[in-house]
Amino acid sequence: MGLLRARLLAALPLLALAACGYGSQAKENTEQAIAGAAKVDGLDSVRIGYFGNLTHATALVGRHEGLFQKELGGTKADYATFNAGPSEIEALNSKSIDIGWIGPSPAINGYIKSNGENLRIISGSASGGVKLVVDPEKIKSLKDVKGKKIATPQLGNTQDVAFLNWVSEQGWKVDAQSGKGDVSVVRTDNKIMPDAYKSGSIDGAWVPEPTASKLVAEGGKVLLDEADLWPDKKFVITNVIVSQSFLKEHPQAVEAVLSASVKTNKWINDNPDRAKAAANAQLAADTGKALPTAVLDPAWQSIRITDDPLAATLGTEAEHAVKAGLLQKPDLTGVYDLAPLNKVLKAEGEPEVDDAGLGVE
Repeated sequence: MGLLRARLLAALPLLALAACGYGSQAKENTEQAIAGAAKVDGLDSVRIGYFGNLTHATALVGRHEGLFQKELGGTKADYATFNAGPSEIEALNSKSIDIGWIGPSPAINGYIKSNGENLRIISGSASGGVKLVVDPEKIKSLKDVKGKKIATPQLGNTQDVAFLNWVSEQGWKVDAQSGKGDVSVVRTDNKIMPDAYKSGSIDGAWVPEPTASKLVAEGGKVLLDEADLWPDKKFVITNVIVSQSFLKEHPQAVEAVLSASVKTNKWINDNPDRAKAAANAQLAADTGKALPTAVLDPAWQSIRITDDPLAATLGTEAEHAVKAGLLQKPDLTGVYDLAPLNKVLKAEGEPEVDDAGLGVE
């Protein structure tokens, strides 16, 4: 097999690798620069992308509280909200955004498809927030999952890979592409999953928040929290990416956004209730609908906000995709550039974070 063909085959399944979004259209929003303040790197604006999703709490809260704009001063913070990873990667490639909050699978996807030339992961943002929720009348224990219909958001997406890996570890067989086998894997968009559950067309789902808590609100039971499968119960669910050209040309702007991210994360962890309300308020502004308390509270509780990109878990997630037959072994060396983040962390008196050997040389 030639190198080009190998790369193409490696990239094809990753086209499906989206984070936990609800579609593909971006919604653009604009803030106002601080009057009289200096521009960072001489820029009129910095374009920031994220999902209207609780796992992107750093972006939601940072925007709502004006923390990104405060750090950018006279440079306007422009925002675009996305519903799926591929559209955000496309926006980054086309220079419609400069920096974005995104899930691990589309970050891997974007890096591999460009042969390592279009993006870097520059920070962590969130860990956890993924659960196996089931119909308690049909599934009473983990062994009862065998023979049942379990939904994941999308073929090859982060949760799909995680579930296929878990199934394999039980000794069960499933064809990754078709989803058929000892368990029926039903790829179902997050936004219609609660209705699919109510209709009985699925018996459960391996899904991120807030979908997991929405299923619980419909009578589902959490059978497994994915965090329990990872060392220290930590695994990346959201990280921060930047286009390599923007990072090279505007390092001060990147540092300003990272400074805002670090300060936002500290504020979230120090003020969880206020941060939860701020995230939900911004979510309502972005999507037109706030989450009800019965969904918001448990969803928020299961997400851990962190500056650490948990780089070792990104490599493990890629290994799981390879094991499932969805991906040829990728070379992720250089996917991280954590020097700007570590500079910010040092200035804030916080410990530096590690790239697990996947950093730019």
